[in-house]
Amino acid sequence: MSRVGKKPILIPEKTNVSYDNRLLTVQGAKGTLTRSIHPAVDLKIENSVLNVTVLEDKRTSRALQGLTRSLVANMIIGVNEGFERTLLINGIGYRAEQKGNAIIFNVGFSNPVTFDLPEGISASIERNTTIKLTGIDKEKLGLAAAAIRKIRPPEPYKGKGIKYVEEYIRRKAGKAGVAAQQ
Repeated sequence: MSRVGKKPILIPEKTNVSYDNRLLTVQGAKGTLTRSIHPAVDLKIENSVLNVTVLEDKRTSRALQGLTRSLVANMIIGVNEGFERTLLINGIGYRAEQKGNAIIFNVGFSNPVTFDLPEGISASIERNTTIKLTGIDKEKLGLAAAAIRKIRPPEPYKGKGIKYVEEYIRRKAGKAGVAAQQ
C-alpha cells in the first residue's frame, strides 16, 4: 500500500474544494486550479479533510493513489501559498532581461533567445543574472524552469550556463588539468 496515498490532506479554512464528475476544483487566495482524477482512484471530502481511496486493490491503483494524493496536496498548497523556483545565469556577458511576458536571454549565442512565459507563471529578474519564477501550479512552474535551463545548460569545465540555485555542478579539470596530474 502507498504510505503517501493513505495520508489525509487537511483543507485550510479559506480554501474551497469541490469534486464532481471526476473533476477536482481547488479555489484559494491566489487562484483556482482544476484537475481530472484518474478512474482507478476516488476522493472523499469530510470535515475539511480529503482522503484518496483506491477502487481496486491493484499495483497500478496503489501507485496512482500516491500520485493523486501528491498532486492534490500540491494544488492546495499552490492556491494558498504558491510556488517559487530560482535560476542563476553564470558566465561572462550572460544576462537576462524581461520585456512584458517574455524573457530575453543573452547567453553566448549569436542572437538573443526569447522565452515566452506560460500563462499563470510570472518572473522577476534581479541583477540580470537571477530569475525567480512564481506560480500556483507546481507542474507548470517546473516545466517552465526546465525549459529555461534547457536554453543553455551548465557545462562542467567553467560552469557557464543557466542552473537552478540548489543545483551543484561537478567540475572537470580539462586538458591542462590532465597534463598537470601525470
